Amino acid sequence: MNVAVLNDITLVAMAAEQHNRKAFNELVVRYQSPIRRFFLNQTLGNKPLSDDLAQDTFVKAYLNIAKFRGEAAFSTWLYRIAYNVFYDYTRNNKQTDDLETQEVARQNADFTDTTVALDIYEALNTLSSYERTCVTLQLMEGQPIDKIALIMGMATGTVKSHLFRGKEKMTRYLKENGYDRKR
Repeated sequence: MNVAVLNDITLVAMAAEQHNRKAFNELVVRYQSPIRRFFLNQTLGNKPLSDDLAQDTFVKAYLNIAKFRGEAAFSTWLYRIAYNVFYDYTRNNKQTDDLETQEVARQNADFTDTTVALDIYEALNTLSSYERTCVTLQLMEGQPIDKIALIMGMATGTVKSHLFRGKEKMTRYLKENGYDRKR
């Protein structure tokens, strides 16, 4: 059976009930890039840390796959795990100030226009952690507000507030640093 053509729910069932590693590996292949990108944005470009956090996310997902109830999409469940992994990391390590330096972003940026990438990371750095997560999930991961609310365990109104404030702060920062909509 070619696992690449199966839907997420079927793969989850195969991984949970039959301990089918190929099925879980297919889920990893499908979601490793978005999860790594989520962490890359949360850590402001720290690739090694992003890779470590992504690995932790998939280990936790594998260990808890039987607990997936299908009340939300698998991707939502996985992002919730990723959000919790990042939250636990920042709470346990208290190194967010070190993560949020321009030097870390400069060392780890992987964009064709490094200056723009650094400016985006610096704009993200002006946000609270909740604002940054909401903005990252919506603008960079394409998640709708209702899924962001599920991922973060917040009311949709709270997510909307974080998005509004976060976008306002980013817009202000980028305008102050030479970006405007007239270009």
